[in-house]
Amino acid sequence: MFDLSLPWWEFIVRGAIVYLVLLVMVRLTGKRTVGQFTPFDLIVVMLLSEAVSSSLNGGDESITGGLIAAATLVALDVAIALATSRSQKLDAAIQGSPVLIGRDGVIYDEVLKRQRVPRADVEKALRSADCDIEDMRMAILEADGNINIMKKQD
Repeated sequence: MFDLSLPWWEFIVRGAIVYLVLLVMVRLTGKRTVGQFTPFDLIVVMLLSEAVSSSLNGGDESITGGLIAAATLVALDVAIALATSRSQKLDAAIQGSPVLIGRDGVIYDEVLKRQRVPRADVEKALRSADCDIEDMRMAILEADGNINIMKKQD
């Protein structure tokens, strides 16, 4: 139950590799995938965890191996959070940065396509902000996937 079938350091290496590769993959999927989970996104996340589980443990089913892998993932998450809080460049590379998707009543469809954001999501954000499109000063796609609407001043 506690005996490892692999060297302890291999769990750390496996965990680090899986964590970093998944971080890059999720970052490449775009802001909206991370910011707003649809049922499809939830299924993908659940399947991702199942797909990489054997990569994390290398066939080892011991409690010790599982705890080493879990501790590695948590430690990497804390380390990246600490690093991104101290470096704006690293934060922008990992978290992303806000993107202007509309200004003065005009929604930038090309930017929406590049960011893989449906126009309907912008329209929903406008309704949530109780803002007609002609009253919109700016629409911003935040790094976390949320869309913020700023109204024109009266």
